[in-house]
Amino acid sequence: LSLYERHEVDEVIMIYTRFVNSMTQIAQAERLLPIEQPQDEVKGEEYDFMPSAVSVLEALLPKYLEITVYNGLLQSAASELGARMTAMTSATDNAGELIESLGLEYNKLRQSSITNEISEIVGGANALQ
Repeated sequence: LSLYERHEVDEVIMIYTRFVNSMTQIAQAERLLPIEQPQDEVKGEEYDFMPSAVSVLEALLPKYLEITVYNGLLQSAASELGARMTAMTSATDNAGELIESLGLEYNKLRQSSITNEISEIVGGANALQ
């Protein structure tokens, strides 16, 4: 805010990851300063501010920026946790499939080994007769 007030920067843009759901996060860029006037502003009667509108803006602007940045941090944290949860779910599913596949392979090898041993025993018994 102070850099903007001293005219050292022209605008302030916050880039964060917006959380949609655990599967979807969207990179978002939001301009914080200068504040844009609403385009669909309804023209009505003018209000007098006590204190002045400028002093109200000066008091509220830091709070607005603080809340907006805090919201961006929360959105990014939620997005990160959602992405982690999705990755861990996928890893767990893949590990389960791998365990099942290796279990089948182990059982086939064990069955083949037992069949070979039985064949050797039968072959040895036939040789003795």
